[in-house]
Amino acid sequence: MTLESAKDQAKVSYPDVLLHIDGRWRPASNGVTSPVTNPATGEVIGAFAHASSDDLDEALAAADRGFQLWSRVSPFDRSNLMRKAADLLRQRAESIAALLTLEQGKPLAEARTEILATADIIDWFAEEARRSYGRIVPARVPGARQSVLKEPVGPVAAFTPWNFPVSQLGRKLAAALAAGCSIIIKAAEETPASPAELIRTFEDAGIPAGVVNLVFGTPAQISQHLIPHPVIRKVTFTGSTPVGKQLAALAGLHMKRVTMELGGHAPVMILKDADIERAVAVTTAFKYRNAGQVCISPTRFLIEEPVYDEFVSRFVKAAADIKVGDGFAPDTNMGPLVSNRRVEAIENLIQDAIDEGAEQLIGGKRMSNDGHFFQPTVLSNVPRHARAMNEEPFGPVALMVPMRSVDEILSEANRLPFGLASYGFTRSATSAAMIGEGVAAGMVSINHSGLALPEVPFGGINDSGYGTEGGADALESYLNTRFISHLQIS
Repeated sequence: MTLESAKDQAKVSYPDVLLHIDGRWRPASNGVTSPVTNPATGEVIGAFAHASSDDLDEALAAADRGFQLWSRVSPFDRSNLMRKAADLLRQRAESIAALLTLEQGKPLAEARTEILATADIIDWFAEEARRSYGRIVPARVPGARQSVLKEPVGPVAAFTPWNFPVSQLGRKLAAALAAGCSIIIKAAEETPASPAELIRTFEDAGIPAGVVNLVFGTPAQISQHLIPHPVIRKVTFTGSTPVGKQLAALAGLHMKRVTMELGGHAPVMILKDADIERAVAVTTAFKYRNAGQVCISPTRFLIEEPVYDEFVSRFVKAAADIKVGDGFAPDTNMGPLVSNRRVEAIENLIQDAIDEGAEQLIGGKRMSNDGHFFQPTVLSNVPRHARAMNEEPFGPVALMVPMRSVDEILSEANRLPFGLASYGFTRSATSAAMIGEGVAAGMVSINHSGLALPEVPFGGINDSGYGTEGGADALESYLNTRFISHLQIS
């Protein structure tokens, strides 16, 4: 199948994306729009409505009304509507995946997987909605009844990223709706169409007006308008650590509950007894997924010296086999970076590492002047003081570092303030326990890439944020806990 026939088959027609406020799709009140660019070609493919302050005020009023309505809908009925939306999302997976590839660049197969995974996330939270139980606490005083109630916290302001614009929105939206909250979503301006289509599935499933609202615009303006507003009771953000700290500080000034899923710099610990073939297969696939633009992407490869040369040579060979190209091409394994800004950032990090003594084994250069393509890159013997070893690369760059012992590996893994994801490869149960217990990260995966499933926690610690957006714990941050003690008097 040719690239053009793949596009034809996907029937890609990029829309001009509108705001969704109080149950209506509409332009910005001032008529302002901003362009959307295809990262594979550099061409403008559409536009999105750029929300004004008046639009944000309307969204706030709608979310307030929506919360009063949705919070009184039974968990059973909330669950049924959410499952209907998940079914609609699966039915529309092909068309939404095509929009996602067009605006974000990832291969069509990865985009399709993201859409279907989001439907699974919605289903998971639909079932959790039915289990948002309170409890009865046995009383010390005869005739007293002590009840613990779980109630929705209130309207939510959600800020979602461009690298997984559907699934990251799906996590926040599904948890909020399951708890009984309304929501205002500020989706990423780089990728507006696919989130809008996710919202459309809930609209078509019958979500009441005002419960789900979608805006785009200037990120700083929107966050500074929404977060302090008394209507908003909960803030959830996925993005960089510096921005997350600013938003968390702003939310703290106004006593708003916060979930932060921030940046990482995931260590990969390759011990000398590891299954090297398996480790290479797992980590190359995960490293170059979405062109490395993944918060949990394996980045710092900390390898015991006896297997360093073998692992690195196998990894380089696997990286060399990756086919980079337009996401619609059926043989593409890796698409473009999202913007020229990302290309320049990766170039600067690579050049700094080389200047500091790292060896470039493969890649290291942009591939096309038309789009934002970049070669899969492997750097060897990267010194700890290189910027790439301290700043999240967020691109297709693997950093290889030889290590003398497991203790040295654990020390380096914990050197940075980040604590999102980490990976280990070993055949030893003792070493696996040392990795699991010794690495300061919210998520640890040993001998496979077992993260980000709907039913497991998803979140970091330290500078990588706090709170979780997966598993049974995720609903808790959208609920208030209230205690009622009633002594019956005859």
